[in-house]
Amino acid sequence: MTHAMLKGSNVPLKTTTVRAVLRWTTGQGVPDVDASALLLGPDGRVRSDEDFVFYNQPRHPSGQVWRLGKKRVAEGLTDTIQTDLSGVESSVGRILLVASADGVTFDRVRSLRISLYDPSTAEGEPLAYFDVKPQTGQETALICGELYRRGDGWKFRALGEGYSDGLRGLAADYGISVDESEAELPPAVGPEGAGVPEAVGEPSAEVSRPLPPEAPTSAVPQQAGYGFPPPAYGYPQPAGAAPAYGYPQPVGTGGEFQLPPQGPQFIRP
Repeated sequence: MTHAMLKGSNVPLKTTTVRAVLRWTTGQGVPDVDASALLLGPDGRVRSDEDFVFYNQPRHPSGQVWRLGKKRVAEGLTDTIQTDLSGVESSVGRILLVASADGVTFDRVRSLRISLYDPSTAEGEPLAYFDVKPQTGQETALICGELYRRGDGWKFRALGEGYSDGLRGLAADYGISVDESEAELPPAVGPEGAGVPEAVGEPSAEVSRPLPPEAPTSAVPQQAGYGFPPPAYGYPQPAGAAPAYGYPQPVGTGGEFQLPPQGPQFIRP
């Protein structure tokens, strides 16, 4: 029997593995939606940045929570988080199931629904579903629901709580280290079905890194004319020439040393 849920309601889960499927209807101007999960400890916050499963970190180190990726279905597009409840560490009491729209407000997302399935039942009916409706329409991230412990078992609660500052703001609220210097990418909005494959497998876990700084644009020092030996690498260069490879470079006197960006990078791979 499938439970049609209202906001704030809950349902017990009898299965040991749960597949949470986010589904929405595509169309002109409809943003792409991403599913993610946060594993929370006893204090209601993540234990480390590794407790955040999202597009740049698609599998939890424990192997019990992972992102399956996007898929096209008859009703639109889906993105899926799967959880092996029987193997989740005892220090994890709640798992938030989140939808984010990459900087575009959810008033442009149509027919957003989260459905829970038992993966062991092939093509079966969902255990429960919740039609997620934003409260103001200006949210760019929504906590659709949560898996939480109750006694020796697990339950699912329908939530629909929104954030106007997106996945970055939501993650920071739950203890994720967010690098504020990282710029947000442009919203992924386009014509219906644009740039979405028929099915997307599990993405790479490699985190995107910023490109290195561009090479200096100053003119290259003029080389010696034909008939004369060019400056050899590893030997002193004429005044004004670029330092030779393999030898210590001059140390600048200006600026301060800065550590590289920390925390998850909210950049699509």
